[in-house]
Amino acid sequence: MNKKKITIALLDMYDGVPNQGMRCIIDIINRFSPFVTFKIYDVRGKCELPEIDQYDIYISTGGPGNPLIGDGAWDTKYYAFIDALTKWNLENPVKKHVLFICHSFQMACKHFGLAEITKRNDTSFGVMTIHKTKEGENDPLFEGLSDPFYAIDSRDYQVVQPKLSVFKKKGAKIISLEKIRDHVQYERAIMAVRFTDYFVGTQFHPEADPISFVSHLRNKEAKEKIKEMKGKRKFRNMLEDLMDDDKIYRTNETLIPNFLRTAINDLMKTKKMMSN
Repeated sequence: MNKKKITIALLDMYDGVPNQGMRCIIDIINRFSPFVTFKIYDVRGKCELPEIDQYDIYISTGGPGNPLIGDGAWDTKYYAFIDALTKWNLENPVKKHVLFICHSFQMACKHFGLAEITKRNDTSFGVMTIHKTKEGENDPLFEGLSDPFYAIDSRDYQVVQPKLSVFKKKGAKIISLEKIRDHVQYERAIMAVRFTDYFVGTQFHPEADPISFVSHLRNKEAKEKIKEMKGKRKFRNMLEDLMDDDKIYRTNETLIPNFLRTAINDLMKTKKMMSN
């Protein structure tokens, strides 16, 4: 491992499913290539997790399936890993930075006891509006994004019913919520949480880029499934949203880069202070 560079571990939660999400994350990381190096760990497929002292930054991906169910091996190991990262940050001056995405975000919310994880009435899929909370307005993760901003959402489960006393005790904050739906009585799901100064997570997919999503839609079966799910008019609107520079492009170019810049700056500053 190149000790001069910031090291990133990508925790692959796709369970062997070919997914454009990992390619998108790698594309974003490569924008920082002069400063970072990375390695992928297959968490669900091979029960792989990195040695904590080997990496500075962790990105834990989305993935399919029920976030409440594992096989008793990889999920147990994954939760123990999160606990070990938490313990590290309590005991060491150089902190570990973690971004949890979608499936990983749901698992983290469950593990920290912050909210309930429930199955949605129907699948949420496509371009969605995401609203910042008051706490999210000044969160560095969202700097440069409008309110609301836009992101790709793909989920059958949701994080709801926040346990505010637990949030307060742990110092965690809800930093974004799903779109306001006046025509239905469902509770708005939590779309992002600042767990600590160094742990943050999103329900949506900040890595998604329009090119990958449109490529997915070239699959006839996938296209018909989405049309059936959303209807033809909403499907056309979604395609227009995908091509809008101020929507998915903006989120792809902003959110994960914000996370990485914040982490890299903190790590370089702390390491420099310790070397003086």
